[in-house]
Amino acid sequence: MKFFAKVKNIQGKNITLEMNDEFNTLKVQKLANGKQPVIELELSDNRYISIDQRSKIYALIGEISEWSGYMVEKEAPGVMKWQYLTETGRDYFSLSNCTMTQANSYLSWLLDFCFDNDVPFTTKTWDMLPNDYAMQLRCLEHHKCCICGRHADIAHVETVGMGRNRKHINHSKYYFMALCRVHHIEQHKIGIMSFLQKYHIKPVKLDDEDRKRLRIGG
Repeated sequence: MKFFAKVKNIQGKNITLEMNDEFNTLKVQKLANGKQPVIELELSDNRYISIDQRSKIYALIGEISEWSGYMVEKEAPGVMKWQYLTETGRDYFSLSNCTMTQANSYLSWLLDFCFDNDVPFTTKTWDMLPNDYAMQLRCLEHHKCCICGRHADIAHVETVGMGRNRKHINHSKYYFMALCRVHHIEQHKIGIMSFLQKYHIKPVKLDDEDRKRLRIGG
C-alpha cells in the first residue's frame, strides 16, 4: 500500500506528514494485523544526475564493453541498462535527466556486476570510483584491492601483532580494508597513518553480520 505526503516538520526522530489524500485508518489497521503499523519512508529526489555520476557510469560500461566485446557507442549502454531494469524491476530512466538516486542505484549495480564477473579495470577508471563505505565493503567482499583493484586479502588497520591468535581476538574493535600483497607490504613499511594519508583511504568497521559473511572470526 503506497501513500504520498509532504513533510511538514522534522524534530529528531519525529516527522509530521501531510497526506495528499484522506488516510484510511481502518485499512492500515487491517494490513498491520493487530500489530503496530510500520511505514517505510522514501524521500523524493528532485536532484538531477551529476556530471561525475554520468562519467563514472559510462567509464564502467566502457570497461564492461572491452571485457565482453560489445561496442561502447552502440550495444553496451543499451544492453547494460536493459539487464539492470530486468533484474531490479526499476522503471525506465534516461541518463540525461534521471535523479541522483536513480544514478547511484545504477552505478552501484554496475560496480557489483563488474566485481561479480571479475571485469578488469583500467587505472583511470579505478581512480574515478568512490572511496566510501559501500565501495570499501565491496572490495572486501570481492577481495579486490581498494587501491589498485588487483586480488586482495582482508587487512586489519591496527596491527594484530606477532604471536597473537587471530581466532581469539575481538574483531569488532578493528577496522578493515582490502589490500593486494604489494600495498599490504607498503602499509607495513611506511606505517599505517602515512599509508592512509597517502592513498586517502577510509577503512571500515564491520558489524557481526558482515564479519560472519566475510568469514572474519570473533
